[in-house]
Amino acid sequence: MLDNGFPLATESNILKELIKPPTILRTVVNTITGSTNVGDQLPTGQLSVVPWRRTGVKYTNNEAYFDVIEEIDAIIDKSGSTITAEIQGVIDACVKLTGMPDLTLSFMNPRLLDDVSFHPCVRFKRWESERILSFIPPDGNFRLLSYHVSAQNLVAIPVYVKHNISFRDSSSLGRFEITVGPKQTMGKTVEGVMVTSQMPKGVLNMTLTPSQGTHIFDPVTKLLSWDVGKINPQKLPSLKGSMTLQAGTSKPDENPTINLQFKIQQLAISGLKVNRLDMYGEKYKPFKGIKYMTKAGKFQVRT
Repeated sequence: MLDNGFPLATESNILKELIKPPTILRTVVNTITGSTNVGDQLPTGQLSVVPWRRTGVKYTNNEAYFDVIEEIDAIIDKSGSTITAEIQGVIDACVKLTGMPDLTLSFMNPRLLDDVSFHPCVRFKRWESERILSFIPPDGNFRLLSYHVSAQNLVAIPVYVKHNISFRDSSSLGRFEITVGPKQTMGKTVEGVMVTSQMPKGVLNMTLTPSQGTHIFDPVTKLLSWDVGKINPQKLPSLKGSMTLQAGTSKPDENPTINLQFKIQQLAISGLKVNRLDMYGEKYKPFKGIKYMTKAGKFQVRT
């Protein structure tokens, strides 16, 4: 929100106080009374030294939750070597604390983080000198920071794909086999696995048998989708079968690439770990919770 050309409020908590988010009840009341969702007065926090937090916040249950979510982007070549890999991470917070709490969050290994972007509430000088996050949090949900872990730090690849995709020159049949397995997951389960592959134009149909999950091949778009689900390390999921190719055409110039989607709960693949969360300025003891999650961003395996 701009005031005379200057940014006055960019914090969503303050904007929600200025203009109440629409609900069905509010819409009905506004229709009857002719009023609007725009607040009558300037929010209390707007003119304070902590413009992102409204004053006089009260909760019966005081709790602070932090979600460390990492997305891994990677390209793996034919032989299983990593061509590029990087992690985009965020720490999302949901803080419901009474009064004006002052929080500090420290990590086991803060040196991992480069290219960090903070919420305005973070005291940057303290981060620069001690690598500790010190802040008075906004009320409710907000993104505390986003960061980047680049390939220089040798990003761990959590899954691997074994593949055997072959087309013969003279034959109108091809072979298709892929197996997915966990690699560096610290014993955590890989779930929500989805494999997609854009097949060459010459492929008319595919006759495949999955060891688990369901698969669909669309003969028009030539897209193969295999919904794997969870990976059981004792019995790795595989998809095997044959491909029917258009008669008389030469074999495709290149093999298809395989794209993966997956989730791993309670693991930050970069190895980032929160050490402790402390609160100052208020007397009560809050409930604190931290969750980790890794998921695939653009994760591609070349065959």
